[in-house]
Amino acid sequence: MSTFDWKKSLKSFNEEKAKVSSPRDADCRDDENALFKEYYTKLMKNDQQTCPTYKHIPKFYYKLPSDEEFILLKLREESRAVFLQRRSRELLDNDELQGLWLLLDKHHTAPSVGEEQMINYEDFLKVASEAGAKCRPFFTASVFAKLLQTDPYGRISIMQFFNYVMRKVWLQQTRIGLSLYDVAGLGFLKESDLENYILELIPTLPQLDGLEKSFYSFYVCTAVRKFFFFLDPLRTGKVKIQDILACSFLDDLLELRDEDLPKDLQESNWFSAPSALRVYGQYLNLDKDHNGMLSKEELARYGTGTLTEAFLDRVFQECLTYDGEMDYKTYLDFVLALENRKEPQALQHLFRLLDVQNKGFLNIFDLNFFFRAIQEQMKLHGQDPVSFDDVKNEIFDMVKPDDPLCITLQDLLRCGQGDVVVSILIDLNSFWSYENREVLVAETMEEASEV
Repeated sequence: MSTFDWKKSLKSFNEEKAKVSSPRDADCRDDENALFKEYYTKLMKNDQQTCPTYKHIPKFYYKLPSDEEFILLKLREESRAVFLQRRSRELLDNDELQGLWLLLDKHHTAPSVGEEQMINYEDFLKVASEAGAKCRPFFTASVFAKLLQTDPYGRISIMQFFNYVMRKVWLQQTRIGLSLYDVAGLGFLKESDLENYILELIPTLPQLDGLEKSFYSFYVCTAVRKFFFFLDPLRTGKVKIQDILACSFLDDLLELRDEDLPKDLQESNWFSAPSALRVYGQYLNLDKDHNGMLSKEELARYGTGTLTEAFLDRVFQECLTYDGEMDYKTYLDFVLALENRKEPQALQHLFRLLDVQNKGFLNIFDLNFFFRAIQEQMKLHGQDPVSFDDVKNEIFDMVKPDDPLCITLQDLLRCGQGDVVVSILIDLNSFWSYENREVLVAETMEEASEV
């Protein structure tokens, strides 16, 4: 324990401080800082000499080896591989999971609820005692309480518990699998790391059997962009393994292991072969000069071809381009933003394009700037013009921003109508659908009643 006299030291410091002249000029502050540093140094030196614990502080930071330190890099890589292998051996394998199911079935607690077998806490502990060391982490009171619902006998469903165990094992297996690609061992995957993971995963997914190997690089790029678009909105170039596990994208990707996956689920799954071929096929169709890149004029034909010129100008101003043309990776970000306009990351991406002066909010100037382009398109199509004031008032009524003159990204996210606001400012077809929404709803109801 330190024997340094804090009170005496503080008193001495204050006495010396009092000698300094009262005006708070730069010299005075320098003197005070010098005095404080002197007394603080004395305190730390005295503590280190008298307190034995200072000699036993464990090292808690280890600098990563540089690229030149080849042996240290190899040692770190091998030690991580051994660690991950050990963690993998601690997981339940298929035989052990089957044995666990047989034990649960053997010790179920009557009566059953329909065809579903239940188990009470006493029988739950009996299974725990017979299941083995690997299973014990799952047989806790907190897990039982988590799965407990409305059973009058205080039991949980055997099937729900078993699914819980399988889900946990799957998550741990997947985390270990992803960690093998985390070269630095810091819990992140760079774009190249995730590309390697997905590339080596392709042969294990029966739904991708029909893909030609020449298309693999485009498929991997398409798959990886969804992870990075939604999990790395700040464009740091890396995503947390924890975030990959927490989102549903990996479930969608591994859903392709199902050989009998219905066609409608394939079409709605971004990672499926039909979806990847659709997106890449659209890109090739837009590329009229076949140079592998898209100009603004080529991108203008996207979708229904009704995106405004003002919006497309902003896309090419803010997004990464090469000599004024867009590559496939940037195109994927563009598609993900437009196809997922309700998602916060997509709204953030589109908000940045609408914020012409990078102010952090949209004002009446921004709304008028983009809506003028909608009005010009309406004139070209022979449609009656719509008053900007009417549209502006409707937008502010929908959003209800904190500031009555400015709309922030948080306002758009909070109001739940951000996708509508963005759509009516950038796309004539979306604006027309919004303006005629009541007629479209009536027609839909009429068609439904006829069926």
